[in-house]
Amino acid sequence: MAIEVGTEAPDFELKDNHGRTVRLADFRGGKNVVLLFYPFAFTGVCTGELCALRDELPRFENADTQLLAVSNDSIHTLRVFAEQEGLEYPLLSDFWPHGETSRAYGVFDEDKGCAVRGTFIIDKAGTVRWSVVNGLPDARDLNDYVKALEAL
Repeated sequence: MAIEVGTEAPDFELKDNHGRTVRLADFRGGKNVVLLFYPFAFTGVCTGELCALRDELPRFENADTQLLAVSNDSIHTLRVFAEQEGLEYPLLSDFWPHGETSRAYGVFDEDKGCAVRGTFIIDKAGTVRWSVVNGLPDARDLNDYVKALEAL
């Protein structure tokens, strides 16, 4: 079960596609965070969702907001994926310990070994203000993210 709106977002420390350490706590007090979990790089629905974010990036990565996309792929896979698709926002690896952050947010599918499509809008104080969780085959609507961010 995914964490509930109104709760404090679990902190995490993950490596991005360039090997840099990213901590949720680093954004506290400075930026809202769009935290997006997706199953795997190089898959059809995931590529479509992440490229749609790329095409609308100023709405999701600006002075007030940081976009962080998390999958259970290795940083090496994420690096190649980002280069191939022109993704300039952080792709975070929840590879090892496998799915630890995905589990903390309640979006890890134990049978499939990957995260489902969960998105969490986290305010500057570190509180989850909005979320949506879709199954593996179901793409999310970016307009819902925009509305949630505008409501902060």
